[in-house]
Amino acid sequence: MKINRNIPDKHKFLQITNTIAQVPKVLYSLGTIPAARGTTVAIVGTRQPTPYGKQVTFDLAYKLAQKGIVVISGLAYGIDAIAHKATLEAKGTTLAILGNGLDAIYPAAHRQLARDIIEGGGALISEYPEGTPAMKHHFLQRNRLVSSLADALIITEAGERSGTFSTVSHALEQGKEVFAVPGAITNPQSVGPNRLIQQGAHPVTCVEDILQVIAPHLLTPLESAPTGTTPEESLILSLLYNGITKSTDILEATKLSPSLYAQTLSLLEISGQIKSLGNDRWALL
Repeated sequence: MKINRNIPDKHKFLQITNTIAQVPKVLYSLGTIPAARGTTVAIVGTRQPTPYGKQVTFDLAYKLAQKGIVVISGLAYGIDAIAHKATLEAKGTTLAILGNGLDAIYPAAHRQLARDIIEGGGALISEYPEGTPAMKHHFLQRNRLVSSLADALIITEAGERSGTFSTVSHALEQGKEVFAVPGAITNPQSVGPNRLIQQGAHPVTCVEDILQVIAPHLLTPLESAPTGTTPEESLILSLLYNGITKSTDILEATKLSPSLYAQTLSLLEISGQIKSLGNDRWALL
């Protein structure tokens, strides 16, 4: 298969914001890059996931792909490979961003996975020309592309000193949403996600937590908007039902006084009708 040269600012999907460090002048690809820019997520993490991490990663990637969301990762062992495979099983589109030239797949053990990605309608992408070997600093450099091409970054498992945090740093610099899957405090591979949540990342307990923030239009609609016991409660529930999740936006739309708004929000949470997503966002239960 021929390696294609793509100029980022001329390809709708590859358009990268000016906030990315060292904007590549050209990207090389094998396979099919989506023509249009749809909702896209990057899923990354440890190369040595626990059974919990494997299951959570697979479930999230599979369900996101079922919604038509493009899943990006780095073709590495562990979380990356699971995200790619789950997306393919869901008949979705997945893109692998490599840290070497596309004439040699790294790791070599993932040659078949790379072929499956291409045959499944996805692509391999790299900023490095043919003949460029896989080097550690290439992967750190690659991470900025992983986050820049996605609307959100999802960390399912990562140790305390994982290279995953390089991708997180780039995502934050680029203004992308960051999600993390909470795990047991006794699990070394949950140290990273748990710490990210402490620092303000969106906690993920189900795929809906992600969709509420980046693609509320893809949520399965309820038969009708839920109602509360007071007009104020019903108003807030209606706004959440229609995809407005940020607390400041809800307050502005309701025109309620801050004190009445806070009281109503607390009662809805206590009654189990809404839940906090973190970062000043709310969702229906």
